[in-house]
Amino acid sequence: MSIRIDRKSCIGCRACVEACPGNLIKIDSDGRAFIRRPEDCWGCASCMKECRSGAIFYFLGADIGGRGALMRVQRDASTARWTIQKSDGEPLTIVVDRKQSNQY
Repeated sequence: MSIRIDRKSCIGCRACVEACPGNLIKIDSDGRAFIRRPEDCWGCASCMKECRSGAIFYFLGADIGGRGALMRVQRDASTARWTIQKSDGEPLTIVVDRKQSNQY
């Protein structure tokens, strides 16, 4: 599992840097985030959850049924929108009410 950072979408807020438990995400001279060694990523998705601009994508590997799809999170005050770009190009969006997201 790993992440990919879309440097064009990155706003340089550093939330991902602070969230990464492996200290893998860095800020370049342009003030944008990057991950030097994606293969070292633990796949915890902490950075993706904290990204304010939706610039971080998570690889959904074949081992969890993703077959190479990418997922990202965009959020506002009340919802989180999980967008999955399937390997065939078809998008799938799941909208989660953030106030209810941890209810069991």
